[in-house]
Amino acid sequence: MNIAVFSVTENGRQISMRVRELLGGEHKVSRYCFHKHTDDDSAVFWNMGSMVGRLFERSDAFIFVCACGIAVRAVAPYLGTKADDPAVIVMDDSGRFVIPVLSGHIGGANRLAEILSEGLDSTAVITTATDSGGRFSPDSFAAANDLIITDLKAAKEIAADVLDNEKIGFSSEYQHSGLPSELTEFGVCRTGICVGTDITEKPFPVTLNLVPRNIILGIGCKKGISADAISNAVNNVLEKNNIDIQRILEVATIDIKKDEEGLCDFCSRYGFKMSTYSAEELMKVTGDFDSSEFVFETTGTDNVCERSAVLCSGGKLIVKKLATDGVTVAVAEKPVYLDFERKMQL
Repeated sequence: MNIAVFSVTENGRQISMRVRELLGGEHKVSRYCFHKHTDDDSAVFWNMGSMVGRLFERSDAFIFVCACGIAVRAVAPYLGTKADDPAVIVMDDSGRFVIPVLSGHIGGANRLAEILSEGLDSTAVITTATDSGGRFSPDSFAAANDLIITDLKAAKEIAADVLDNEKIGFSSEYQHSGLPSELTEFGVCRTGICVGTDITEKPFPVTLNLVPRNIILGIGCKKGISADAISNAVNNVLEKNNIDIQRILEVATIDIKKDEEGLCDFCSRYGFKMSTYSAEELMKVTGDFDSSEFVFETTGTDNVCERSAVLCSGGKLIVKKLATDGVTVAVAEKPVYLDFERKMQL
């Protein structure tokens, strides 16, 4: 995650340092301090709102060590929808409380607040009704299991029924752990959750379709290829096979392409993580792959895209290699297991 930490006072500056020590190992944490209380390891701001505006589109989370009102006014002009907004968290100047303000479920603010409270010996103040009451949350379940929420209105109705002690139906084409008490696979329910790839399947009058984000793209490309060429090749494969680009979890390739500018730019453009593997690792992958003598002589493996997709996914190849203008693309599907106890990974 790209996390921006803002502080206003001297106490806040010191807390922001502790926040980066806690989170900096796994995330990119940038500190922004008011000009009267700063240090050599932070950026300086005079107007918080202007700085937030410059960072808003490229930040996954904002942590404000200041009064809640100051933080709310800083982010308010830039807010969109709960599906798109970054996580927003407020900490008081003494570091006693950690309060998720926006995007508690989908954006991960609630989970991030729990991590901060544990690491900083603070109290997380979770105000979302399902979490504060220890109830099932469709948003949290989806976020923790890499599921795409296709209908926020239906998700809201389900959350309301949970709070009203109404049973929620559940249907899935994937294996799962034991259901929480709020869900049932039997009986007639007004609202329910359907996990699968077919969003037209509506087993309940109000159905929340959750689609797994479990597609791995294996990509091979010639040197100097552009991000646009890669994007065109990928979109061609996805369109031909009726795969929504939102389902892509990761891109995989050979390690000699880890710094390929066009491929890196493509991944950055769409926010895809890229995993790379050595030729030796790829050649150990078992399966029925297309083999190219030229690719083997050039890279040390007979197939980059198919082998890397399967290795990264730990699953099966669902679309074999398709070559387009110097780019090869294959698609694999990561196995899905739904765990109702799983916490969101930040």
